[in-house]
Amino acid sequence: MQPAQSPTFTELTEGRPVPPMAARPGPDLAAAGFTESEWAASGEAVSYSVGELPTDGRVTLTEADSQPYCTRVLVRRPAAERFSGVVLVEWLNVSGGQDAAPEYTYLAEEIVRAGHAWVGVSAQFIAVEGGDAAVGMGGQTGGLRAQRRERYGDLHHPGDAYAYDIVTQIGRYCRAAGGSRDGGAPLDAGPLAGLAPETVIAIGESQSAIALTSYIDGVHPLAGVFDGFLLHSRGGGALPFDDRGRAAGIAAAVSSQTLLLRDDLDTPVLVVQAEGDLGGLLDSARARQPDSEKIVTWEIAGQAHADAYQLGELTGMIDCGGAINSGQQVFVCRAALRHLITWIGGGARPPVAPPVEYDDDEVVPGDLGIGRGGVRTPAVEAPVERLVGAPYPHSAPFCMLLGRTEVVPDEQLRQRWSDRDEYLRAYAEATDRLIEEGFLLADDREEILADARPERITW
Repeated sequence: MQPAQSPTFTELTEGRPVPPMAARPGPDLAAAGFTESEWAASGEAVSYSVGELPTDGRVTLTEADSQPYCTRVLVRRPAAERFSGVVLVEWLNVSGGQDAAPEYTYLAEEIVRAGHAWVGVSAQFIAVEGGDAAVGMGGQTGGLRAQRRERYGDLHHPGDAYAYDIVTQIGRYCRAAGGSRDGGAPLDAGPLAGLAPETVIAIGESQSAIALTSYIDGVHPLAGVFDGFLLHSRGGGALPFDDRGRAAGIAAAVSSQTLLLRDDLDTPVLVVQAEGDLGGLLDSARARQPDSEKIVTWEIAGQAHADAYQLGELTGMIDCGGAINSGQQVFVCRAALRHLITWIGGGARPPVAPPVEYDDDEVVPGDLGIGRGGVRTPAVEAPVERLVGAPYPHSAPFCMLLGRTEVVPDEQLRQRWSDRDEYLRAYAEATDRLIEEGFLLADDREEILADARPERITW
């Protein structure tokens, strides 16, 4: 079966858009010289047949049937003169029952200042057709078509088995937009018209990273569309390939058999994991694997799967039995993206990070009860509170991924820090050391320093 080489795009202009869920508004795109547009992408996508998934990730797929589709693509792009040549294709996350763009939230500042283009794909069935929200996040949802029929009435999705080829086709379009790399003329139509992409990277967090794990192991060797992958907070299992006419069950995916990333990759993959991903619902510790020629993993100590930065203004409205995790993974994610782009371009590999120490299905606690090992942010290296990746005991289902920020008694903090200035010096020294090591960006230094928390201590 031969699917279309790339989709047909029709710009969506009727009615009001339904943007992906985001609790943080992000940078002012217009002020930065960016434009936002929304498109219906249509074509015919194949599904795949697969036998039992091998733990080593060397998945063998064969094309099965094909079905027509029409889904939503959201594009945020700079003017041509500001374009870096990098396109980030985000597999939008549907764990909340509708599209969300968690990776854009973490990376937006870096995207804008670097001049990258971002393409968010409504890859999965629930985004278009509606269905049950996962992980206790709100019951049945209606999907784009039901929410805004005047804008999205022509959308239709044949099921998550076809999501892999839909994403391939969007990536193929992004590769072809500039024309020169694959021997063709630049495209004069579609969401990236006028740009000349040189590097196309697939990105995704949580359920989307689980889906991209399946994609990397099975589809990427066949398609060869993406130049690299940024996986953020993947689980230990895989999204299935057989969901025709329906949504994939995320509960089944996270509890599925262990799937490693295949070790014969020709494309760089940078994996960023939170401490909280290692156990619990995601159970990613079972899929740990050593760094290799094309795979590098960073695990962030004291960090939850989702956090106060991701939730933005909603943070104070959520009752999880205490303050949710206020870790600094946003800064690590920005550094990860920049390293990945350098690596893809033939530059240095990302720096090596030790894993978070994990034993008997638990993070090994260190100083002040914060996990040992891993990438250690300034808030962990110069602590004034206890950051924990696991949720509070007996908290609501929604809180299972949000971790904890626990108060440390003043007496303990005064034993560590003689005064405010000593704490701030240590925090700044940790920031500068991590910048030098490559786990933070010098461009973020002032923002990181502003995130110091001396008010947590009473002297």
